[in-house]
Amino acid sequence: MKETQRLDKLLAHAGFGTRSGIKLLVKQGAVQVNGKTVKDSGMQVHPEKDEILVDGEQVLHKEFVYLMMNKPPGVISATEDLRDRTVLDLIGPDYAHYDLFPVGRLDKDTEGLLLLTNDGKLAHELLSPRKHVPKTYYAEVSGAVTEKDGEAFRRGVELDDGYVTMPAELQILSTGDPEAGRPSKIELTIMEGKFHQVKRMFEAVGKKVVYLKRMKMGPLLLDEYLALGAYRELTDDELAGLRKEEKR
Repeated sequence: MKETQRLDKLLAHAGFGTRSGIKLLVKQGAVQVNGKTVKDSGMQVHPEKDEILVDGEQVLHKEFVYLMMNKPPGVISATEDLRDRTVLDLIGPDYAHYDLFPVGRLDKDTEGLLLLTNDGKLAHELLSPRKHVPKTYYAEVSGAVTEKDGEAFRRGVELDDGYVTMPAELQILSTGDPEAGRPSKIELTIMEGKFHQVKRMFEAVGKKVVYLKRMKMGPLLLDEYLALGAYRELTDDELAGLRKEEKR
């Protein structure tokens, strides 16, 4: 990023209002830079070196934000939609001004790990088909999932559009009982992210996913204490892990 930038742009990006609103704050004497009340909202400031206060509150600058969300069912992984709530509708005012977007998609009825950021470069690398970033899902599947299905997934299965999937790893946690109405419980790790891929893979072997939750993306593991619809910033270690995946 540039060494310096306009004060009003920095404050707008930090959530202190529109540029016209910030101009008013400056006019009212509410903004200080390095202990001095400023008169020009367009002055150049250094985000890391200058101390900036608004009504006595220190402005902490972040260029990029990385949020882990436990996506609930019923919301879509998009920045806007005319009919349904999106994951951005769940974001509170502390982060709403950061122009966040979801990295990849989860189906409307799918729960679990979703990364939201405003770092386009990292998102592009994580979603790049050439990187084959692994994604692990927990699923409940009607019918008895067997090792035969695991062998099919390891070979790659043909989806309904003729596409043959890359090898995937199936772990059977418990085999279901169709007569008792008890689903199989499994974990599946895939290396790509085709539309409805997990559901379509099971359809290819004659079974139906009835519940789906993403648990892991690359090295990033869903925080088990994160409630549905809740989110938090990534830890330094989590972000470092994603950086390694980005450079892989």
